[in-house]
Amino acid sequence: MPVAAAAASMRGTEAAGAKPAARRLGRVLLGPRRRRAALLLLALAYAAAMLMLAVGGGEGLGAAGGVVEAALPPGSVYRSHLVFERLLPEMRAFASLPNALVTSKYKKTGKRWKPCISKKLTESELPSSNGFLVVEANGGLNQQRISICDAIAVARILNATLVTPAFHLNSVWRDSSKFGDIFDEDHFIESLRKHVRVVKELSEDVFLRFDYNISAIPNMRTKAFSPPSYYLQQVLPKMLELGAVRIAPFSNRLAHSVPSDVQALRCLANYEALRFSESIRILAENMVGQMIKRSSLTGGKYVSVHLRFEEDMVAFSCCTYDGDSKESIAMENARERSWRGKFHRPGRVINPEANRRNGRCPLSPLEVGMMLRGMGFDNTTSLYVASGKIYNAEKYMNPLRQLFPLLQTKHTLATPEELAQFKGHSSRLAALDYTVCLHSEVFVMTQGSNFPHFLMGHRRYMYGGHAKTIKPDKRKLVQLFDNPNIRWDRFKNHMQDMRRHSETKGFGFRKPEESIYNLPMPECMCQQAEA
Repeated sequence: MPVAAAAASMRGTEAAGAKPAARRLGRVLLGPRRRRAALLLLALAYAAAMLMLAVGGGEGLGAAGGVVEAALPPGSVYRSHLVFERLLPEMRAFASLPNALVTSKYKKTGKRWKPCISKKLTESELPSSNGFLVVEANGGLNQQRISICDAIAVARILNATLVTPAFHLNSVWRDSSKFGDIFDEDHFIESLRKHVRVVKELSEDVFLRFDYNISAIPNMRTKAFSPPSYYLQQVLPKMLELGAVRIAPFSNRLAHSVPSDVQALRCLANYEALRFSESIRILAENMVGQMIKRSSLTGGKYVSVHLRFEEDMVAFSCCTYDGDSKESIAMENARERSWRGKFHRPGRVINPEANRRNGRCPLSPLEVGMMLRGMGFDNTTSLYVASGKIYNAEKYMNPLRQLFPLLQTKHTLATPEELAQFKGHSSRLAALDYTVCLHSEVFVMTQGSNFPHFLMGHRRYMYGGHAKTIKPDKRKLVQLFDNPNIRWDRFKNHMQDMRRHSETKGFGFRKPEESIYNLPMPECMCQQAEA
């Protein structure tokens, strides 16, 4: 036992002595392992940061300077002003012979398309009305047009009497105009009388029933793009019960796909019944005449551009240009004024770099100018710019004027006295722009919205089914504008390819779920053999 006890004691002593030694050895062995682990974690963190930048998640990292900017994918940053400065001498020297304005790459073949709404609509005595339809059109000029034309179609579906739509006072547009201020109300009613009853106000007995208060009429809150069946099953019973129903707001409340006779009625409302009020028509026609007269170098033909570079549009896009922190603060204040808190809701991410790469940023005036010069429109081109108040116009419009000295706007074609009657009424001013753009040889859209959407359709309707419209590929453009070292010849070739592609897209047929206001064929037009 003493021997055993001694052996056990020795083992315990050895074990006790071995533990500190093992810990020392472990620290020596683990040191490099920890260092390796730390290095691995740093590498993973770096890779994750690079991945975030690649997918546009690097917002807020720009303070690091050129290092972060260089890591962003091409097209993320506005460098167009640098490209402009480098290419300006060559753009000034370039002359397209002949000017692209007097040539067209699009060749019409086969039968020609012409308006034929009357052939699509059958006339018959209208049955007794089922009641009154009261709607409120919201948005700007062309969103109001959608509401008006769709309201005519719904009134036909319900066999209702439509009260000429009221206009919602939009927080952005801020236009208090009534229907008759913008459109010729009597012409509208007369043009539709064989197909839909339209009146300026409710009948006395129905108005009395609701205590002379329009808002007392039940509002049927309708989902966007509702089919005709919804109106027959849900709205008609209420109308028969009360004598009147109200739908507010009404923009885009009818499906694109409806019976052919209803589509034809939409066409009649948009292209024939809706004409601008006399005061707008007189001034607009005078402006068109001036544009033709000032375009003598190109045979009376001119280019129109819908330039969406107003403060509210730049702010809403959340895109950044070549401004400083003062510009960023101005844009943030503009967003808060018009959309109070919308851009700071939980989960909302503002990513200017990704917006630009994805083609969501409005083209600046400078970018529009470079694009058009590359497409073959030289400084003999008369250019009409349709827009609201351009953001920081003194700075951003100057490059466009350098490239197109024959540039005109409604403020240069009309006198201050002529425009005074429209001051503060954005929809009426937009109607002037709409008319001048409608009669241009080439129309250029720079940002998707209802204005170019309607104009493309109207121009197709007027010009044999084909509209000379330039719809730029902005994803491709930002890549080209991102390279300050790009050669003029290469840039010009890309622009001319883009123009040719736009020409081929000017002609189109409506698919079931597409808008008839953009593609009036085949419901609004018929083919006729070439003479």
